[in-house]
Parts: sequence; structure tokens; C-alpha cells
Amino acid sequence: MVDFYGKQFSSRLLIGTALYPSPAIMQQAIRASGAEIVTVSLRRESSGGRIGNAFWELIRELGVSVLPNTAGCRSVREAVTTAQLARELFDTSWIKLEVIGDDETLQPDVVGLVEAAAILLKDGFDVFPYCTEDLTVALRLRDLGCRVIMPWAAPIGSARGITNRDALKLLRVRLPEVTLVVDAGLGAPSHAAAALELGYDAVLLNTAIAKAADPAAMAKAFRLAVDSGRIAYDAGLMGARDFASPSTPVVGTPFWHAVS
Repeated sequence: MVDFYGKQFSSRLLIGTALYPSPAIMQQAIRASGAEIVTVSLRRESSGGRIGNAFWELIRELGVSVLPNTAGCRSVREAVTTAQLARELFDTSWIKLEVIGDDETLQPDVVGLVEAAAILLKDGFDVFPYCTEDLTVALRLRDLGCRVIMPWAAPIGSARGITNRDALKLLRVRLPEVTLVVDAGLGAPSHAAAALELGYDAVLLNTAIAKAADPAAMAKAFRLAVDSGRIAYDAGLMGARDFASPSTPVVGTPFWHAVS
């Protein structure tokens, strides 16, 4: 089980709701993923009229928990205002906090992120901050009261997988009490498995599933990969070695002398 601000979930895969070819395919993929939490952008939900209402009904039918996000926000004020609107609309204190600092890489503005997180935590939010793999930023977020932290593996939508394994591993070591979720940059099920093998509690992804030729099949593949990675971590992975180590013991190995 994984804990998100006191709520327990069996699935360690969180999934986004954007970019799918159709609402029906989105539903199929979410069901195939086994995810119990989906992220929803306030901008999409509040796009207006019957389209927004129909989308919200599709999410309700899935019976999942909703994690609103401040996607696209580029200032502290914009992120805080969006979070407050999301709380009213979705009736939840959860918020995935994004403050984007660069339009090309979509890299988080970590200074603005910490500032916005402090404001929202004081306002009673359960903040899920999307950040880089920087240890000092994660420590600041923890000290503010964030019980969930979501570092990226690589830039959003890049599909590069984990680009700084050592930094992510260090976060896990230094923040044992925090629920850590790898968010952004995962492109293949093996990337998700690698994150869980590092001891991360969950992964969140969208593009790799939504843009697949068969989103439902890809969602199932990620579900299996996440389960596999966590089982491997709990079982105790073998450490890497610099030299070979024979799997068959040398002691007691029979040998023969050539007879001339």
C-alpha cells in the first residue's frame, strides 16, 4: 500500500487524463492501468459548457480519486489562485503543484514552487509538488510540511527515462519518511520499473500511455512494470559488482588430467 496524506492506495501508478485520442480510449486506458488516482487540469475541466461536464462525468464513472493540478502556471500567484479554484471545483484539498520556469524544457521554477507550497500548506492544502531532482529543494519542501514530493525523471513528455539515477537514489535515502513519486519523463514500462526498483513509492505519467498506438495495452504494460519493480525492491535487489562472480562454485569442481 502507498500512503498519500493519510489515504491508502494499492496501485502505485498515477495516470493523467490529457492527450488521448478520445474520451472512451482514456477510460479504457485508466481502467487497464489499475490506477486509483488520476490527475486533472483545472483548465480542461473548466473549459466550459457540456464538454467540461461530460468530461467530469467520465471521470466520475471510473470511481477514482482526483488529483487536480496547476499545469501551465508560471507564477506563484497564478498557481495559488488555480489551486484555490480547483479545491472549490473538485471538493478536495489535494493539489499537484506546478510552477513552470522555462517554456522550452518546462522545468519547474523551484523558488516559486517552494513559495507557493508554503502558502498553500498554510491554507490547508495537501500539496503534491512537482520539482526537479534537487535534494535541497526536496528538503525545503519536506520541512514546510509536504508529505509527498514528485521529482521528475526527465523533462515532461521527453520519454527519456531516468537521467540522473544517483540524484533520485539520494532523495530516497535522505527522505525515508516522504512518499516519493517519479513524475514526468518516463517513456517505457522499463523506466517505471527502474523507479520502483530505486524504492520510489509510485510513478505518475500521461504521454507515454496516451500517445501509444494502443493506450489501453500500454497502460497494462506500465501497471505490470510498476508491480514488478516494487516486488523486486521489496525482495532485495542484488548489488552491482565491478568483477565477475561465478554462479557455480569453483570449490569441488571436478577436473581431469590428459593421459598421454
